[in-house]
Amino acid sequence: TPRYCEADPFEGGKQAVAEAWRNLTATGATPLAITDNLNFGNPEKPEVMGQLVGCIKGIGEACKALDFPVVSGNVSLYNETNGVSILPTPTIGGVGVMADVAKHATIAFKAEGEAIVLIGETAGWLGQSAYLATICGREEGAPPPVDLAIERRNGDFVRRLIASGKVTTCHDLSDGGLAVALAEMAMAKGIGATIETLPAGPAHAALFGEDQARYVLTVPAAEADTVIAAAKAAGVPALAIGKTGGASLVLPGEPALAIADLRKIHEDWLPSYMAGKAA
Repeated sequence: TPRYCEADPFEGGKQAVAEAWRNLTATGATPLAITDNLNFGNPEKPEVMGQLVGCIKGIGEACKALDFPVVSGNVSLYNETNGVSILPTPTIGGVGVMADVAKHATIAFKAEGEAIVLIGETAGWLGQSAYLATICGREEGAPPPVDLAIERRNGDFVRRLIASGKVTTCHDLSDGGLAVALAEMAMAKGIGATIETLPAGPAHAALFGEDQARYVLTVPAAEADTVIAAAKAAGVPALAIGKTGGASLVLPGEPALAIADLRKIHEDWLPSYMAGKAA
């Protein structure tokens, strides 16, 4: 995100590539290549040139580690208003291939009574997070670090699971962390979820932290133990956190959130804003 890139251009560049890699992996596709679109302010200003160089170095390191080469791209510079530059924004588009399109995953919960599994380690990283900016009105701290070896290990494991046919739903975690991913998965088809277990630590950090290399997936309840055991054998952190079902998203210690209400808030905001009805 631009927040990540402003706080640490090198880590921000790595994160942009890693998220594109996760987006493809979460569908079951093998990531093949990227195209980049680098949007920055006036490169004649040392701080802007530093952002540009840092992001490019981060993108390069991630592409090498993930075997995800740059095959095209473009650059937009001198983006500023009244001498104030835009936030550094490297945009990454990725392409991948599926060996068997019949074995792919989407973000919508598919059925009731399935087990929800969180893949990857959650430390509750809130620096430069959407939660910190939106709820607390603060944009500060370091962005979550990207460990490319862990990124690849966890992603390769998830891709193998999807190819095995065990996974019914998969979503990578990015802006907003676990809570936002769960809401998106529930809204996609109107099937709710009850979350019974969260990773250790403060609940707000577990729900909204933006730690990298993470996925949420669902499997038939009978497969949950097998998936957890396979993750352990592969050295991949995995935690069964709840089950699908109902018409609400239920988080530990919180009132149930009706999926219909979530969808209304999510879908009505922009039309209301464009009509001058929202601040």
